[in-house]
Amino acid sequence: MTSERTKVRRLPERGAYDSATIHEILDQNFVCHVGFNAEHGPVVLPTLFGREDDVIYLHGSAGAHMLREMKTEVPVSVAVTSVDGIVAARSHFHHSINYRSVVIFGNAAEVADVGEKLHALEILTNHVMPGRWDEARQPNTAEFTQTLVLRLNLDEASAKVRTGPPHDEAEDMDLDTWAGIVPMRVVAGEPIPDPDMKADAPLPPSVRATLDRWSSD
Repeated sequence: MTSERTKVRRLPERGAYDSATIHEILDQNFVCHVGFNAEHGPVVLPTLFGREDDVIYLHGSAGAHMLREMKTEVPVSVAVTSVDGIVAARSHFHHSINYRSVVIFGNAAEVADVGEKLHALEILTNHVMPGRWDEARQPNTAEFTQTLVLRLNLDEASAKVRTGPPHDEAEDMDLDTWAGIVPMRVVAGEPIPDPDMKADAPLPPSVRATLDRWSSD
């Protein structure tokens, strides 16, 4: 997965190029930012994604500007980031964050095959809420037609990770300034039922799995 575009040059010791690390970071997130050149200039937009093996899938309205641009297989860059903590140092210069990130380069291609497109939508759905695909109604013909799915291979991808305390200068170590890490993470809250939902509808396994995934414990 290493290439000239994916090579980490700033603090290269934080770079990782193995599939296991890249897949793990992608699987712990479901929002990415997609950058591409549109006719009116550079654009970066957030969207959901799902991963299977060495492919990520993106989806949206067939009329959406981003997907219309990307289906022509223009070069794109996709970034995914987990923020694990704010790093407070003794000097402003050494303040930082602990993070895990992945950057992907490639050409996104439209998924035209009906079977793969349906499978990709299942991957996307279950990536956000494990098991949700089998619980809700699947797309009808009109919804399926109005949805565009794109495939992006992970042929060019790299991860970058920062962990640990601040890296202060030796001459600052005796300062009385507090230094350390403020941990951060995504936590799921108490599920809020739709007010129009039947009162006796039980909490489904997908919601329970989502709560377990983003538990505060």
